[in-house]
Amino acid sequence: MKIKSILLGMGLAVSLVACGPKDADIQKDINAQISALPGVEVSVVKGVATISGTCNDETVKQNAENIVKGVKGVKTVVNNCEIPAPEPVATTAPVEINADGVLTTSVNEVVKTYSGVTATVKDGVVTLTGDIKRAQLPNLIKSVQELKPKKVENKLTIK
Repeated sequence: MKIKSILLGMGLAVSLVACGPKDADIQKDINAQISALPGVEVSVVKGVATISGTCNDETVKQNAENIVKGVKGVKTVVNNCEIPAPEPVATTAPVEINADGVLTTSVNEVVKTYSGVTATVKDGVVTLTGDIKRAQLPNLIKSVQELKPKKVENKLTIK
């Protein structure tokens, strides 16, 4: 009698296990629910769901895990979803250098207001020559630099 009840109990346990969701069914349910999360994949083996792929951020990673945990038949979740490093942000804009023709015209407009100052432009480099009053020098240099030359060479004599 004891053997009969042990066998009956084991048969009942096996039938209950057999009635539980199969990995393929769990996988199907998970796939239907995570389809809104691009780049996220889940595999199921013996009720253990492993999340892989790329999640945009920690929130998406946690959402994927919560969705998978909520699927019937999932025993454990392993979340291997990777979060990519953020793109480096450019801290400075690329240097813009005006062409010699544009620079020459612009520089000549600036220096004509400074008596005794001349300028030449070659390969983006503006060379200032002549005489200037000390008080005028900062404004002249600033005005020439705003024209975006490669370099300003100051060969002025201060009066």
